[in-house]
Amino acid sequence: MKNNTARVIATWFGCGHAPRAPGTVGSLAAVLIVIFLHHHLGLGRWGFLALIAAAIPVAVWAADVTARELRLADPQIVVVDEVIGQWIAFASWKVNPATCLAAFALFRLFDIWKPPPVRQLERLHGGWGIVADDVMAGVYAALVLFAAGWFNL
Repeated sequence: MKNNTARVIATWFGCGHAPRAPGTVGSLAAVLIVIFLHHHLGLGRWGFLALIAAAIPVAVWAADVTARELRLADPQIVVVDEVIGQWIAFASWKVNPATCLAAFALFRLFDIWKPPPVRQLERLHGGWGIVADDVMAGVYAALVLFAAGWFNL
């Protein structure tokens, strides 16, 4: 049971099984969740931050269990880390079509490019290494969006 639950969370309810670009599919699912939570439930910045804080330990656990089960350091099917990183990209910004696109693109850019210390965080052990690099990529995306808002862009 523990492994099944971990696998469902780690693959973000099956997004990680997408035949192409599972990380991108996981990120898109995260954007859709943000839109739903914001527009239909009224979740704002502090709510997103609370959600992220609660989700990180669960994501680390699920990624760790799934990686150990598959005997891989960072299995491609694990996309819960992309979900967390994508949510972080939204933590400093308003939710509207332009910022959704910008947050998605910036997070994917930093997740793929992996500027320091994003790549170095991958070296952490187990689930922490799987999740931490995406957390940092999300922080970078949030900082760019925050700066853009500061300059009214």
